[in-house]
Amino acid sequence: MDNAIIIPACNEEKTIAGVITKTKKYCLNIIVVDDGSTDATSPIAKRAGVAVLHHKVNLGKGAALKTGCEYALQQGAEKIVVLDADSQHDPAEIPKFLEALKENEIVFGYRQVPETMPFVLRFGNAVINQSLRLFYNVRIRDSQCGYRAFTAAAYRQLQWEAQDYYVETEIILNAGREKLKHTSIPIKTIYADKYKGTTVLDGICIVAKMLGGKLW
Repeated sequence: MDNAIIIPACNEEKTIAGVITKTKKYCLNIIVVDDGSTDATSPIAKRAGVAVLHHKVNLGKGAALKTGCEYALQQGAEKIVVLDADSQHDPAEIPKFLEALKENEIVFGYRQVPETMPFVLRFGNAVINQSLRLFYNVRIRDSQCGYRAFTAAAYRQLQWEAQDYYVETEIILNAGREKLKHTSIPIKTIYADKYKGTTVLDGICIVAKMLGGKLW
């Protein structure tokens, strides 16, 4: 296995089949991590013919990503791309991430802010981005975008502890601490559900955790 796609999912029965179908056009090594879903996410993903890992209870996005990445490395993956299961990320952009990994150890996607992005998300992302600059002198265009890619070697250096949405921020801080070569690429994002993603409370918790984090 050269490349692997990790898709963390929780109660995404309405979108997971479509995401898998589109992703298969660019990579057949797909790993869905069902993070304690109470709907048909797992059986639908299994019928789509991909590897499905299952958490009996919801542990959080950070935990789901770690489960998927550990499995991918066990299968011999050298490059890993992670994207969301709710169809907000376009799998057609996977080749862009893999191409960028040829000269980088980690690639961050950044959303070209559409008018459809809920105001609460735009405001929250701006606050978190500014906090990273203020507290850590880190300049990332979109710290909360979950569409990312990294090499197997980079994953071993990232080793995040966060189980929740703080994983997006911790990956950035760990990448900086380890001085991993990185770049950012623009992506399209579709907001079909304005309540998806980090909440205001999530944002507050993320900033609070930053204050106790490690400097780059």
